[in-house]
Amino acid sequence: MFSQFALHERLLKAVAELNFVEPTPVQVAAIPPALEGRDLRVTAQTGSGKTAAFVLPLLNRLIGPARPRVDIRAIILLPTRELAQQTLKEVERFSRYTFIKAGLITGGEDFKVQAAMLRKVPDILIGTPGRLLEHLNAGNLDLAQVEVIVLDEADRMLDMGFAEDVSRLCDLCPPQRQTLLFSATTGGAGLRDMIAKVLKEPQHLMVNNVSDLSEATRQQIVTADHNAHKEAIVQWLLANETYRKAIVFTNTRSMADRIYGHLVAKDFKVFVLHGEKDQKDRKLAIERLKQGAAKILVATDVAARGLDVDGLDLVINFDLPRSGDEYVHRVGRTGRAGGEGLAISLICHGDWNLMSSIERYLKQSFERRVIKEVKGSYTGPKKLKASGKAAGTKKKKTDKDKKTTAKPAAKRKPNARKPEGAGLASQDGLAPLKKRKVE
Repeated sequence: MFSQFALHERLLKAVAELNFVEPTPVQVAAIPPALEGRDLRVTAQTGSGKTAAFVLPLLNRLIGPARPRVDIRAIILLPTRELAQQTLKEVERFSRYTFIKAGLITGGEDFKVQAAMLRKVPDILIGTPGRLLEHLNAGNLDLAQVEVIVLDEADRMLDMGFAEDVSRLCDLCPPQRQTLLFSATTGGAGLRDMIAKVLKEPQHLMVNNVSDLSEATRQQIVTADHNAHKEAIVQWLLANETYRKAIVFTNTRSMADRIYGHLVAKDFKVFVLHGEKDQKDRKLAIERLKQGAAKILVATDVAARGLDVDGLDLVINFDLPRSGDEYVHRVGRTGRAGGEGLAISLICHGDWNLMSSIERYLKQSFERRVIKEVKGSYTGPKKLKASGKAAGTKKKKTDKDKKTTAKPAAKRKPNARKPEGAGLASQDGLAPLKKRKVE
């Protein structure tokens, strides 16, 4: 029960009204030390309830009687607009019985409108690093009194190239502030460097490993001959699988648009989401999916973070993600909050080794699936290495090949051998030096 935490009664009232009954493992692990003011570094999978794990302690610290707002007291940094918007809604839900106000600063919105909002000085500022720095450089933002920094999806922010922006924003906040860092993966050297720079004696909480990817999500692969074959498989899956809502992931905007066009031509209710879409279109796509006006979203990885849609139970990887971490974030869109989900990756000849690497990273073996109605000729490599990757076949050289590829022996010139020490200049450049034996 949430009453086990030392939370303000106004927060507990909001939690009860929202029908939050049993805290999730990440909430049980993170809320008590966060309430004590500890810096935290938390690894927790997508959909595990980590937003409440940092929002509730943050609100508890800031809660109090109504007073004039003169300083921004907390900032929450996130990698994408969609995740920032979702986090703002969570903050507003939990703070409904308090005087705490939050503001949103992301790209794609009117800069002057955002500047006007900043002049009202919200208690909590939620945003993406790039746009926050733009307001900082314009003189619209003062972080001198920030008490808490939250870095959510920190690994993704690094992947997107925000490392310097995040470090600069943290440097402008007081050194005595509390910092909470959350990520879905353990990250690499870049994340370790950030942790060393921005956290003070943090408590490390590993709530899950990447191999603990939601057990309620089945993970399958279907082999394909080429992209046109993949498109046929996608259309079959969307027409025949049982699902409430689905996302088809691609690696490029052009492919997302292509698949979207073909699905529309087949009368599927579908939207497309990628980086070239303006903020209005992105909002519309996500809202239509949430409301059920569309069942299918075709998207690039811009939607792999911060998209929390009830009933999303099918993820199709038209293109394999480029890393195991990206796979975790994509598949994490389904099987959330205890729901069941299905993730299907389409594998051509050139995808096999990457798929095998992702399996090893997750320490899992994906279920192989054959769909007879759209079965192709490619069924996987004929030979596999112990690692699971395709074994290369070396072509044996024929006698004819050996004759044509053999190099003629070099002819020795008379007196070709140089005397020992020849070619080495002396210190005065006049006489050759003898080679010294190096001990």
